[in-house]
Amino acid sequence: MLTYEELLQAIPHAFKTTDLAHWGPKQTGKVRDIYHGGNETILITTDRFSAFDRVLGAIPFKGQVLNQLSAWWFEQTQDIVANHVIAVPDPNVTIAREAETLPVEVIVRGYITGVTSTSLWTLYAQGDRQPYGISLPDGLHKNDPLPDPIITPTTKATGGRHDERLTRDQIITQKLVEPALWEAVEQAALALFRRGQELAHRAGLILVDTKYEFGLINGQLALIDEVHTPDSSRFWILDTYQPGSATEPANFDKEFLRVWYVERGYRGDGTPPAMPTEFIAQAAGRYIQAYERLTGQIFIPGETPANDRIARDLLAYETAGERPQ
Repeated sequence: MLTYEELLQAIPHAFKTTDLAHWGPKQTGKVRDIYHGGNETILITTDRFSAFDRVLGAIPFKGQVLNQLSAWWFEQTQDIVANHVIAVPDPNVTIAREAETLPVEVIVRGYITGVTSTSLWTLYAQGDRQPYGISLPDGLHKNDPLPDPIITPTTKATGGRHDERLTRDQIITQKLVEPALWEAVEQAALALFRRGQELAHRAGLILVDTKYEFGLINGQLALIDEVHTPDSSRFWILDTYQPGSATEPANFDKEFLRVWYVERGYRGDGTPPAMPTEFIAQAAGRYIQAYERLTGQIFIPGETPANDRIARDLLAYETAGERPQ
């Protein structure tokens, strides 16, 4: 684990986006830049974060954690469902197959928690016993485990729709996903979540809930985007979780950033407060600890990729069909 002093020193040198215009059209997302070219996509992770949609900042090594942790999870789950990864030539870079992204984000929840207006706990506390069309029993308390993990789908942030709650019937009737394909998605998502819970438990963590994105590659279902990272999943530290207690468990996820903003009155509108360097270093440490706990490996920062080195590796892949090492 990097020391607190090393994390502080790294803040001014947080990774900046690599320009790969030669590869193809660029699309910038919350935590990655995407270059589409031919049958492969280049995903370049960055140290941007979004505790809210419009908040961007720099947390050193966060991009590398997201990239390397996702790559590790893809290896742990490839027997459940195919994925889009071809190679990870650099701590910051994933070469992936182009996929037809399904228009539904798949949220799997093992606990009833959350503070936003659409969170499972908020809806339940307001008396909704069938959020997302799923029946829940009376008597649940905040942060209780659910009787069984449930899937709460939402729309993807495309076409003017953003995180709209969906039910299984709506997905079918609106023809967002064909019935047989959606059944395969549900089966894969629940199997992925069970595997995630098992491996998280071995690491002294609880996988509370997570987001999966699926796509089609040559007509076959595939797992895409990132998976089981502190940005896409909620992880509690196992020995801080007390069932039935109002005390919030300690966490290794993006909620740490969101809570910091909310405590200062910021909820996504206007100019966000500036984060002090000490807090940024703490956030970086949490991301790295999540990586080290889950993988059992010591996090060793990779060099910030120089344009010529990445371009050289990708050119070799393009021209010779060889996977960069």
